[in-house]
Amino acid sequence: MRARWRFSTANADDMSEPALTREQFLEAAMEVLRRYGPAKATVVDVARALGVSHGSVYRHFPSKAALRDAVTERWLARMSAPLVEIAAEDGPAAERLARWVTALAGIKRQKVRGDPELFATYRALFGDIRAVVQAHVDQLAGQLTAIIEDGMRRGEFAEGDPAEKARAVFDATSRFHNPAHAAEWDDPAIDRDLAGVLALVLRGLARTEG
Repeated sequence: MRARWRFSTANADDMSEPALTREQFLEAAMEVLRRYGPAKATVVDVARALGVSHGSVYRHFPSKAALRDAVTERWLARMSAPLVEIAAEDGPAAERLARWVTALAGIKRQKVRGDPELFATYRALFGDIRAVVQAHVDQLAGQLTAIIEDGMRRGEFAEGDPAEKARAVFDATSRFHNPAHAAEWDDPAIDRDLAGVLALVLRGLARTEG
């Protein structure tokens, strides 16, 4: 059975409570998820962590799904921030594409090792947050598309549909960044395998003379 958060529907309105930002609520929700997991975490726990009523949480997030999705979006956005910078850099597209994919794989591995509780929560909620995850994947594919378009302008990559090529690259490297493959990421040969796949991908993208 899919894990779900349990939320109280009561609505308290205590005007004496401190004014808190959306970010403070999200940070508290992330800590609550780390501590209790998605099956046991409640909106009351989030409110208690901040010293406010659960009604205050609902004033920022209209539903339990909205809070859950916002926490996930925030977590995924933090992971992808370094990739935005790589995609926007100047320089050879092939080098940037390889560095982008390698960085994505490294970030996902670091999250598994450095924040295992929240990563486990993300996976447990996956069935309920497909729209959020798909939006994240679309953003990543858009960054790859921009790199490939730049490679075509520079004459590094063969002409074609850059978005289609970006999706192919993303799918071809999924073993190294898709959470479904997380159990494989401790394989000592994982970096060698990624380098081999990237070499094939770049040869496939390269413009041939003649």
